[in-house]
Amino acid sequence: MTSDALPSDEPRFDSVGDVRERLRKVDYLSDEGIAGIVYLADRLGKPILVEGPAGTGKTQLAKSVAEVTGARLIRLQCYEGLDESKALYEWNYKKQLLRIQATRGEGETAGWDEIEDDIFSDDFLLTRPLLEAIRAEDPVVLLIDEVDRVEVETEALLLEILSDYQVSIPELGTITARQIPLVFLTSNNTRELSEALKRRCLYLHVDYPDMEREKEIVLTKVPEVTEALADEIARIVRSIRQLELKKAPSVSETLDWARTLVLLGKEHVDGDTAAETASILLKYQSDIAKAVKELASNPQGVRTGAGPAGPAR
Repeated sequence: MTSDALPSDEPRFDSVGDVRERLRKVDYLSDEGIAGIVYLADRLGKPILVEGPAGTGKTQLAKSVAEVTGARLIRLQCYEGLDESKALYEWNYKKQLLRIQATRGEGETAGWDEIEDDIFSDDFLLTRPLLEAIRAEDPVVLLIDEVDRVEVETEALLLEILSDYQVSIPELGTITARQIPLVFLTSNNTRELSEALKRRCLYLHVDYPDMEREKEIVLTKVPEVTEALADEIARIVRSIRQLELKKAPSVSETLDWARTLVLLGKEHVDGDTAAETASILLKYQSDIAKAVKELASNPQGVRTGAGPAGPAR
């Protein structure tokens, strides 16, 4: 059975506008592109592959969708060396051994076939995030975070799940999803993902927000900040992202910087303030030096005629 034959029985969203409005209520400011992909994924029963720079709200999108739909968030954090036992399932070998020893110690005459049926049952199965999402009876949002960190071979673990929403366990057979989870796979583009994985997903690219959107995010997430300071923060961050940096500031780091300025009682960002607090926004000394130099020559934070920094968050 393919995912095309397994649409969600009860849609989570009524329209693209409904997605945007409900996400806004939990302070996630989406655009039409983001809301449209979430809506289609819900209606088509397909996963979403969300790519883009680190810190642009990819993981938060999955968390926010779970929150607005009342679904349980199940998260698989990917890393190099992740294997089936950590992602899908494994057998509780210690418990199985104890059961075998107990059976023999009681003098029972059960044959191996009987013992095997007993120890390879649900009582001895340790479910990991992927299998947990498949077996869940309640609504689930499955977040497969930073999928680009795993080896190409490990992607094969995901293909059956993302195609058919089912898992094959040799000792138990095929376990089919009781309900279709809404799946988000995030990637920071550290490596190219396989074509087989991409074919199974709807694609969404989330970039840094433009200046007005970032200002709106700051005002929403840091209510103590003044509109003038939020505007200045957005302008400065946009300008800094246009520099040649090892790591551009993420949206979360913009928010940390805004909170820092509020705590320090700053109503304006001058050269001294930027130099003192740049380590909140940037994580490399070479980047900090470039940013401080840029602001010394361009205190307003935005070059005349500069293009947009990217699509809205």
